Amino acid sequence: MKLVRLLANLGYGSRKQVAAMFREGLVTDVAGEVLYADDKVDHADVRFDGEPLDPPQGMLLMLNKPVGYTCSRKDVGRLVYDLLPPRFALRNPVLSTVGRLDRDTSGLLLFTDDGQLLHRIISPKASVSKVYDATLAADLRGDEAATFAAGTLMLEGETTPLEPASMDVLDSRRVRITLTEGRYHQVRRMFAAVGNHVETLERVALGGLTLDGLPSGEWRLLTAADTARIFA
Repeated sequence: MKLVRLLANLGYGSRKQVAAMFREGLVTDVAGEVLYADDKVDHADVRFDGEPLDPPQGMLLMLNKPVGYTCSRKDVGRLVYDLLPPRFALRNPVLSTVGRLDRDTSGLLLFTDDGQLLHRIISPKASVSKVYDATLAADLRGDEAATFAAGTLMLEGETTPLEPASMDVLDSRRVRITLTEGRYHQVRRMFAAVGNHVETLERVALGGLTLDGLPSGEWRLLTAADTARIFA
């Protein structure tokens, strides 16, 4: 792939803009030698303004999503893409969220430009666990864990019961819920079905992948080892 097209696909600018960047000497090799648009150089050996290029297609990153941000490109208000470098929104293939977290839910959110990986993670066949910490409006009754684990709970408007879900009690109003499916507002609707209300909700893990201390609003690229943890 020509370097102009490579940088354009990574979101550094249009092909015309990237061509101008070559003329300005912004694209170099690891030794600082200026590169030209028709040079053949490995992705890892290219530098833009002195920095390594973003990863090629197949990039996977994790964001610790704050409350108040929407998983959308077009909605009005604060969007999760606002928390990433602007060029990420211009990548080709497009960078998409892996599933969604609603505006009032915080925590672990993945992005990728690899459609096959995205579908592998969210596919019901993969049974990737989703772990949430929830704070409740009222004290637990004591029978919620058994109700969620039974695999018989029917949510309002649904025609099939939920898959069994596990619940660990952290204190009288805080719980950790582990799901293997991802229905719309599932955790909130589960507690509504047993007469309670979720006040705060944070996703803390996907499979074996956790936030690992990543601060709210921050993101990091994931390695192959991180990706493997999702399916562990």
